[in-house]
Amino acid sequence: MYSTDVDYEVVIFSVGDTKAGTKMGKLQLRNLEDNSLLNCILWEETLNRFDSKIFRTGNIVRIVSASFNEKFNNCLVSALELKKEARTGLNEAEREKLYAKLVSYIDTIKDEKLNTFLAKYFAENKEKIKITPAAKLMHHNYIGGLMVHTLECIKYAEQNMDNSEYKFNRDNIIAACILHDIGKIFEYTIDLETGLIDYDENFRKEWISHSQYGFAICMNNNFKEIARMIAAHHGRSDWGAIIDLGEKDLEPELYFIHIVDNLSAKFGKINVHLLEKGVENCLN
Repeated sequence: MYSTDVDYEVVIFSVGDTKAGTKMGKLQLRNLEDNSLLNCILWEETLNRFDSKIFRTGNIVRIVSASFNEKFNNCLVSALELKKEARTGLNEAEREKLYAKLVSYIDTIKDEKLNTFLAKYFAENKEKIKITPAAKLMHHNYIGGLMVHTLECIKYAEQNMDNSEYKFNRDNIIAACILHDIGKIFEYTIDLETGLIDYDENFRKEWISHSQYGFAICMNNNFKEIARMIAAHHGRSDWGAIIDLGEKDLEPELYFIHIVDNLSAKFGKINVHLLEKGVENCLN
């Protein structure tokens, strides 16, 4: 039963267009008492009354006024109250630490051409790399989230390479972890004040996805094995993979990068409330 005393956590928020040409907000909230999910709609006139930062993932809100369906799992919201504001992401000091950790992994790559390429690319794109989220909705969707996700992938890869009888090329695996989502530094925009994430329309006009971007820069620099890992890291073509892992006779490395990426995405989730722990885990 709906109660104004219930606190909700913002899970997902997006704005789209109605058939009438007006704006409509879609908001998913998690009930902090029983963890149930509540799907909400906000019409344009309601949206216009709010500062957009109230919809940041992780914010704690209360519903002041709304119309609910009979199961109380969908509602039309007309008024919200912000109870506690979530962090927008990593602070500057945390971002610098994680960026330095990524660079330290690049320094371990023995292949001189690959090492030089990565070091130069990171130096040229440092500020974007430091702030980019790993996703808009599904996981690590906060300032600096891409670095956390990338370092988690590297850690999963190191742990499993060490325990595998298969002889992996360590340089290529570490580079694939670092580059598999690098196109996201251009694919996403993030407001450093509100923490709200959107797609860069200019990127979308030029590229199909961040996977295509990563694949292309590796192929253009003759890192073909790494390019193939990036092409397959989404696993299935209907999930955005260029190489579908359902194909036969693929290299083990392609499955490996998909698995470590998926582990980080699943376990990392939207861990806005665990940022300090996430940074600590990535630095250890």
